[in-house]
Amino acid sequence: MKYDQKKFSRRQVIKIIAFGATLPLMGILIDKAEAAKAAKELMKYQDKPNGNEKCSNCIQFIPGKTPEADGECKVVEGSISPQGWCTAYSPESK
Repeated sequence: MKYDQKKFSRRQVIKIIAFGATLPLMGILIDKAEAAKAAKELMKYQDKPNGNEKCSNCIQFIPGKTPEADGECKVVEGSISPQGWCTAYSPESK
């Protein structure tokens, strides 16, 4: 039985190694880009509701330890009041 074996040149091996070394770095950079949040000013965040729209009933809101405690947002940076509101508001579907 005869097998066709492909031989790699040194240059090809170095390229493969270099590419393999960059993959973890690319993953880290993509994770950091996804983790970036918008500034409160950019999202027009306010500590008071906009009518019935408030952070506590938004799908982006991550509640604090108690219902009254400030939480976080998936979109806006910093501490977020459950009574707050911003332009990223999106109501929870029930």
